[in-house]
Amino acid sequence: MTPVLPEFGPPARVLKRAQYEAFAFELLDGDVRVRNESYADPDVHEYRVRIQDGVPDSCSCPADASGDGPCKHRVAVAIRPRILDLAVQMRVVADGGISSSGDDDTTDLPCECEQLSEALPCWNCIDTGRRNLSE
Repeated sequence: MTPVLPEFGPPARVLKRAQYEAFAFELLDGDVRVRNESYADPDVHEYRVRIQDGVPDSCSCPADASGDGPCKHRVAVAIRPRILDLAVQMRVVADGGISSSGDDDTTDLPCECEQLSEALPCWNCIDTGRRNLSE
């Protein structure tokens, strides 16, 4: 799948937060639930990102409703092509089609750091111990 980040053009602040905050992802019939585990009360920081035509199109968070560009939740999905690809495949299956891949394992997601700032690794790399903030 082609990365969608260039289409978004998010501000550097939003991109950095999408990289370093501790997001958890859950596939929902072709959309993605994004939960921000960086907060003490992550239950109130959980939003649904709608995927349309392979692009994180909208989010249920207040920041996305403001219309000042994509929110950090949409960018967090966009910079993780594996999550986005699985969401698209799930939408195909939910719509009655056949998934092009039988691989539904999201437990060992590949690193997406190559698309991000070299100075700041993605949360998945920090969480799994592949990289740390002092590198």
